[in-house]
Amino acid sequence: MKILITGAAGFIGQYAVREFLAHGYDVVGLDNFSKYGPVTLEHCDPAHFRFVAGDATDVGMLTELAADCDHVVAGAARIGGISYFHEFAYDLLAENERIVAATFDAALAAHRRGRLQKITVLSSSMVFENATQFPTPEGHEQVCPPPSSSYGFQKLACEYFARAAWTQYQLPYTIIRPFNCVGLGERRACASAEVYSGDIKLAMSHVVPDLIQKILKGQDPLRILGDGQQIRHYTYGGDIARGLRLGVERAEALNQDFNIATAESTTVRSLAERIWRRIHGQRPLHIVSDPPYPYDVQCRIPDVAKAKRLLGFEATTTLDTMLDELIPWIQTQVERGLI
Repeated sequence: MKILITGAAGFIGQYAVREFLAHGYDVVGLDNFSKYGPVTLEHCDPAHFRFVAGDATDVGMLTELAADCDHVVAGAARIGGISYFHEFAYDLLAENERIVAATFDAALAAHRRGRLQKITVLSSSMVFENATQFPTPEGHEQVCPPPSSSYGFQKLACEYFARAAWTQYQLPYTIIRPFNCVGLGERRACASAEVYSGDIKLAMSHVVPDLIQKILKGQDPLRILGDGQQIRHYTYGGDIARGLRLGVERAEALNQDFNIATAESTTVRSLAERIWRRIHGQRPLHIVSDPPYPYDVQCRIPDVAKAKRLLGFEATTTLDTMLDELIPWIQTQVERGLI
């Protein structure tokens, strides 16, 4: 099978490329390096991987790339952490709409030509930004209040693109909805503004790498957003990539959506404590709460039963294992002055 992955040099995209290559796919990866700047995609067999440097809003180029592919994974997007949502509220909405429209136009053209079997959309847990049911099942995004952030709203629109393309043109789809991806590869975004937590400049990424870098850089007391009782399900990038691949492959995934997440709930405060102990041992942890952002969701608990039932998927990597891998990597990034 040949698969086109947009956003291939992004955080989740790099995990996805490796996953599909490891399972025998020929992969075409597209990215314009807009977030991190040029990065090297390591461990990619050139006999089965082709990288294209290009813009995912270019319908003509996307149509040409998709024409001889069996699947498209729509992963390209402007994305960042909570501060990124605020700093680029309009750009996220406008640019991501252009990307998703171009990707679906290309996929529809390729499907009409007869080879493309399906498009798989990489959505986000932010579609459940205003969820009222916990654990939150698939389908709740259609009945709960819509997301307040432009990013969450646009990700919900991606899902509607998929359903609309099926309704009007019978383009098969699968929606994969990752929760709080953790792994290697996040760096300071090229467009980052100067965002500080106390005396530490943040990477405008996500809570796990930002907490690690603050603790490694000696912040004490440790500053966190809000009271630290926000609930998250931190999910390893490799597990998300495996869930994505199963969503592409399994017949049971046809025209379905899936929450892809660990089943373990963790508060931000508990996360901070676990990182602190790994770096400072029994040294006392002191925490200071900063005012949270308006879109800092307090409770995010996915129902993961559907992915287990239909895809046979479970996220198996523990948070402790993630931290044992991530902390040394971020330590190296700090020493090199990259974050």
